[in-house]
Amino acid sequence: MNQTTGKYIIIISAILFLIGIIVYFFADKLHWLGRLPGDIRYENGNTRVYFPVVTMILLSLLVNFIIYLIKKFF
Repeated sequence: MNQTTGKYIIIISAILFLIGIIVYFFADKLHWLGRLPGDIRYENGNTRVYFPVVTMILLSLLVNFIIYLIKKFF
């Protein structure tokens, strides 16, 4: 491993730490996450199928934006 790899590991762990803090303290305010319009839910008896399509698209855009900012400033 070199210093660049160490820097990336520190940045990723800091981001995961911040996400953990947000989820821990604001979980009651994030109940809408995963229930956005466009997320597919199917329930029939004991069967439940769930595809969070829109939620995953938004999370993907957010992660891509964060990666863009990291590459731009580091």
